[in-house]
Amino acid sequence: MALIEGLRIQNYRSLYDISMGRIGTDHNLRKADPLTPMTAIIGKNGVGKSSVFDAFGFLADCMDTDLETVCNARNRGGFDKLVSSGKDETISFTIYYRESKNDRPVTYEVSIKKDPKDELPIVVSERLRQRRKNQSHGRPLSFLNLDHGKGSVWVGDDSLEGDDLNKKIVELDSHKLGIVTLAEHIKENPRIKKFKDFIQNWYLSYFTPDAARQIPQAGIQKHLNLHGDNIGNVVQFIERNHPIIFKKLLLDISSKIPGIGTIKTYRDKITNNLYLLFQDKGFEKAFTQQQMSDGTLKMFSYMLLLQDPEPAPFVCIEEPENGLYHKLLEILAREFREHATGKKGAPQVFITTHQPYFIDALEPNEVWVLEKGSDGFSRITRASNIEFVQNMVDEGQPLGGLWYSDYLDAR
Repeated sequence: MALIEGLRIQNYRSLYDISMGRIGTDHNLRKADPLTPMTAIIGKNGVGKSSVFDAFGFLADCMDTDLETVCNARNRGGFDKLVSSGKDETISFTIYYRESKNDRPVTYEVSIKKDPKDELPIVVSERLRQRRKNQSHGRPLSFLNLDHGKGSVWVGDDSLEGDDLNKKIVELDSHKLGIVTLAEHIKENPRIKKFKDFIQNWYLSYFTPDAARQIPQAGIQKHLNLHGDNIGNVVQFIERNHPIIFKKLLLDISSKIPGIGTIKTYRDKITNNLYLLFQDKGFEKAFTQQQMSDGTLKMFSYMLLLQDPEPAPFVCIEEPENGLYHKLLEILAREFREHATGKKGAPQVFITTHQPYFIDALEPNEVWVLEKGSDGFSRITRASNIEFVQNMVDEGQPLGGLWYSDYLDAR
């Protein structure tokens, strides 16, 4: 399973310039420890946690449409609302990732700015880089290098900058990412297709309990969607196609959510509507999803997401604690960690939170502290790099308690 080892976000809302983990093409970050399979960003209200979440969402949305549409989607308000306040610069993203543990890392860099001619956002530059096979040191070479949509792509599995026989000159529409267009030519650009699919398959949770309460039409669906309104369809799929996983899921749910006994699906033969039936301990009649609490539905959806037989490579969830009983948060954090193993087939999990009970279950190297500087822009620090924190955790102090007591926030 692909793993993001490092990332950099520049000029995106309050994120004027933040970096996390290792980026092999950056002199200052090439020796940094990579991101862990389970990563959490913590911070007070208004420090930019939602901006980090939305930066991932922005890139994922770019896989499906043009930049102008993406800038206006999800209440973003257009390019001018996204670019850091007072800055006339490009919005830039850098992702450093490996397709698997033994694969050569790939660096993706993209910069976006408004075209002064038509006032529409365009791709200023876009680049994919990688070292040659069996090359452990030295400068990674491009296999995609575009400037305003024009440039070169090196076709095939292994060709890189300097291999003129495999070099192809391209001119693309700069109003959308070049990797999206080039990925359509799978045989020529398998690495680009693989990277584009990696981002397109990210799961960013926009779950709302009201959406999960909707009663869908019957019909199996393999994956939970971003809002969770197909939760019954996914249960139906797992129940039918993965009965062992389904049985384990029900046992986990009944043991971790107080009061829940059994869960099953029910299809109304007349309307073809699909209901989830929750048998609450102590009640003779079952409840449907319309009658369950926000917290129960949320916990159930997260457990269902983690039990996906074909999980997304990257799962990002904003403030999963909302609506959950505090005793469940540590359980949920451990569930995420148990699934985010870094092994083949396991997802990388990225969480934003400010809940101490959730943080208690994490290690300092898994936690990043986001703060606002005096200039109004966000700064980020790995908790394990904060003086005394690792020592205090080693001595038995819970990390969430240190966060609550302001040891992770110098202000």
